[in-house]
Amino acid sequence: MRSGSGTSLEGQVAVVTGAARGVGELLARKLSARGAKVALVGLEPDELKRVAGRLHTEGGHWYADVTDHEAMVQVAAEVEERFGKVDIVVANAGVATGGTFAGSDPEAWRRVIEVNLIGSAVTARAFLPALLASRGYLLQIASLAALTPAPMMTAYCASKAGVEAYAHSLRTEVGHKGVRVGVGYLSWTDTDMVRGADQDDVMRELRQRMPWPAGKTYPLGPSVDRIVAGIERRSSHVYGQWWLRGVQGVRGYLPGLVATVGRREMRRFEPRLGKIRTGLVGAGGAADEAARDAGHDAVRNRT
Repeated sequence: MRSGSGTSLEGQVAVVTGAARGVGELLARKLSARGAKVALVGLEPDELKRVAGRLHTEGGHWYADVTDHEAMVQVAAEVEERFGKVDIVVANAGVATGGTFAGSDPEAWRRVIEVNLIGSAVTARAFLPALLASRGYLLQIASLAALTPAPMMTAYCASKAGVEAYAHSLRTEVGHKGVRVGVGYLSWTDTDMVRGADQDDVMRELRQRMPWPAGKTYPLGPSVDRIVAGIERRSSHVYGQWWLRGVQGVRGYLPGLVATVGRREMRRFEPRLGKIRTGLVGAGGAADEAARDAGHDAVRNRT
């Protein structure tokens, strides 16, 4: 059903992963305010329950690790059974870690790839049958990190460049079947993840030295409003900050520019690099680590 320049969200069923906090939480509430029923997926049951309680329409919450194929297939079946359909899926779940590649924790580095890239693909695979049935829309949340490389962010940049490419490929495969696929781009936005990264002095100072407007932290509300508008239009590209659209046109030049400027900055910060925390950042990262630790304990207790 069309209204104005986009699709009315009234009565639509939307799934949002990583919905316990940050972009996912606010996006779920704003979609709900526009009449969508929302299924929340994440790793923090208490937080998900709290978010569900703030929705304006019918909703529900599911505990699941987005990298677990069987769990996500079960969630997809339960969501479809609960609401009768799925019209929109937002693959938003993500984690991050900072520091140099050589000094990074291998497990944390790998986990960023697993959640951000593999978890996004698992989410799409689980919900694609329902989206095919509804001729729905999948929005993959990427990042400025997909458009340009950055030092101290090798895992995050790799994962976001990967999901961007994967989503573009998927768009071509399913477009003739009526399913639209979009990629959402966000720069530094005021979330627990960004605040967690900023707790490290080196990471915070390095980011603040980035040229305007890339080094600025942007408020969450307007960024999510742009994402909602993109969902209503079923857009192929959604930009959480106005200037990111312009980066698309010059992205081919950015790796060389970043390498030239970045060498100077890395030389400046070299004496302090060993003090950077190497685990996942922010409350979401802590929740992911806690969930994996609980899973490891359960496995040990069964053996």
